[in-house]
Amino acid sequence: MLEDRQGARVEREAADWFSRLSQTRVENEDLTAFAEWRRDPLNLAAYNRIEDISRAVRGLVDDPEIMAATREARARPPERRDRWAFPRLKPRAWGPVLGLAGVVAASFIGWLALTAPTYSTGVGEQLNARLDDGSRVRLNTDTRLRVRFTGDVRRVELLRGQAFFEVAHDTRRPFIVAAGATQVRAVGTKFDVRRDPGDVRVTLAEGKVAVHDGSAGGKDWMLAPGQSLDLGARAKLTRPTAVDVPATTAWTTGYVAFQDVSLADAVTEINRYTRQKIILGAGVPADRRVSGVFPTGDTGDFVAAVTKLYGLKASPRLGGGLELSTARGPAA
Repeated sequence: MLEDRQGARVEREAADWFSRLSQTRVENEDLTAFAEWRRDPLNLAAYNRIEDISRAVRGLVDDPEIMAATREARARPPERRDRWAFPRLKPRAWGPVLGLAGVVAASFIGWLALTAPTYSTGVGEQLNARLDDGSRVRLNTDTRLRVRFTGDVRRVELLRGQAFFEVAHDTRRPFIVAAGATQVRAVGTKFDVRRDPGDVRVTLAEGKVAVHDGSAGGKDWMLAPGQSLDLGARAKLTRPTAVDVPATTAWTTGYVAFQDVSLADAVTEINRYTRQKIILGAGVPADRRVSGVFPTGDTGDFVAAVTKLYGLKASPRLGGGLELSTARGPAA
């Protein structure tokens, strides 16, 4: 009896972790706690079962009985639930589900039907996720994406930020990443998509991708490994160009890499990873060039490097952050 209760508790914890990591904004403390929790082989096995169940039952979301139960659940007023509570289907809707994976799958079906598969990170956070088809995606700082898989197409919408995709090969279902008017189509490949306000950059690491830009009169491009394509108002060249892929995707290892970029652009990039922003004061040479590799989320190394290189000083600002100014003060 004790073992049964322990097993049920582990299954509930695994489902809760899957829900929190897949659907909510994930804090660094949560990621640390999850890594510690999954050290236990029983916990890890339970979490892997939840992932397997999610792939197996995703297709049942469109089942008529499941859809009817979902509509009924949405019509009911919200109820208070503790942190281990899950949406539940009425017994008459459990039939086709219980035969598949038991009570845990039944709870999970309800959860899948009632929530949108959305992944997000806050400023300075990153998140790794495995999608239902076996593809993997890594979200960079302040990123949000939505997954919409059907029987014919695997579609992901990048709402903001940056993500690196490792797409599972499936010729029957293309993998499409939409970023505004831009669509990136792949079958099995590795690529990076970054969406800033009004601009999109696609960088291909492995395989091939087709890029379609609806805002550019329906233009299409095919990228080869090592190529990048910038689209939007700030794009200088609307054609694929060769890039240093390890430098462009250095963020996936916790670093940002600069190769002869302006100080202003380097500061803008560093600021993506922290709420304590760096400001360039009056007289600072914003067009000076910067090269180097710096850890994300820690401005100390970057500030130390540029202040020494260009004779600047860093001063705390009211409300947080730092201002970089010339050591002699602004010119008269």
